[in-house]
Amino acid sequence: MAKGKNKKAKKRLLIFISIVIVLGIVIAGLNFLSLQNLLKKGNSYNTPEIENQLVPQKDENGYWYFTTDREFKVMHLTDIHIGGGFMSKTVDEKALNAIATMVTKEKPDLVIATGDIAFPVPYMAGTFNNYSGAKAFGNLMESLGVYWTVTFGNHDSECYSYFDRESVAEIYSNEEFKHCLFGAGPEDVDGYGNHVIEVKNSKGIITQAMVLIDSQAYVKDTLIDSIKGTYDNIHPNQVEWYETEIKRMNAENSQVIKSIQGDVNSGLFKQYGTVKTLAFFHIPLVEMADAWNEFQENGFKDTKEFKYIEGIIGEGGRRIFCGLGEDDLFEKMLELGSTKAMFNGHDHINNTTFEYKGIQFSYGYSIDYFAYSGIDKQGSQRGCTMITCKPDTTFTIDKYNYYSDRYNLDGFTREEVTMQFEDVTYQTPEE
Repeated sequence: MAKGKNKKAKKRLLIFISIVIVLGIVIAGLNFLSLQNLLKKGNSYNTPEIENQLVPQKDENGYWYFTTDREFKVMHLTDIHIGGGFMSKTVDEKALNAIATMVTKEKPDLVIATGDIAFPVPYMAGTFNNYSGAKAFGNLMESLGVYWTVTFGNHDSECYSYFDRESVAEIYSNEEFKHCLFGAGPEDVDGYGNHVIEVKNSKGIITQAMVLIDSQAYVKDTLIDSIKGTYDNIHPNQVEWYETEIKRMNAENSQVIKSIQGDVNSGLFKQYGTVKTLAFFHIPLVEMADAWNEFQENGFKDTKEFKYIEGIIGEGGRRIFCGLGEDDLFEKMLELGSTKAMFNGHDHINNTTFEYKGIQFSYGYSIDYFAYSGIDKQGSQRGCTMITCKPDTTFTIDKYNYYSDRYNLDGFTREEVTMQFEDVTYQTPEE
């Protein structure tokens, strides 16, 4: 009798294992087909014609730089959230379409995506494979023929994903992405993707530089921390790397200016001696939350150190979800006087820009159709930021909603959405 029961139990176990194997094969096949469809979608867009497109070069130290005496246009995208699985096919295609539409219209010199390109959450996307999101985004950018780079977000390499951060960095560093300017960064500095892209004028003077920093993911790389949202901060050796890079560029400019005018006290030195930089990363700094709280406590009116510019904080509870610890990056920025603005993502409904202690903090519009429940039917948060860097080191920030008339282009279609937030005016107009 016991032998009969054992045989039945073994048979049931074999049937169960067989079902799991078959199901795994079916899902793997569906996810493979989904990725092929995303690649096909990305290849379906025409390459926009960019008049006198700038082509970057690498210097002897391996740094990418553009040379121009005209304005330099940077498009900031964030939180694209490509699931990359068979369950996210529809929303993934919408995300690719939104990016293609805006790039075609804006024709930027450089696209910077600040993290969460991939969103391989298995119960939503149907896959653990974070390669698919990275591959689909990179393929689209190459099809559009624009130069681009990324920083990492917390979802780009979850603890349950197939590929860790180092492996994802290798994906973006692959030679097939000929327009990608991503750099994994020094091996002795924490994180992946700490790199600098410079803009120089025809004299060789750096007029603006983009500093990209890996803002890490979670305090501990565990499922519990991922669920709880215990976000990490930029690490001390990254702040040291930032300082080293600023001083390196300052020294380079000083040398070039001296060769031109022979005088480090010249007007050129006063203008370009301290290289002006813009910083890009995913998770907002603690100071961003501190500054906004100061503004809120003052009745949403400017303070001595805070100047509201535009946008809203619309995230759940009107919150800024920064790292849970402290870092010294903002203090180092104030000390060095180089960085005049920083750009981040992470909080998909926040899109505000403000100035605090002389430095601008700017959320990017998100692309996300997927990570938040019902967000594919909403539109107030979706769009891009255009940063125009001028030869005199100044810059402007313009934010454009994807559903505005600006992106009503022939050959592109956009879905119907609800604009869930009306214009918000925080400042009381002066009499």
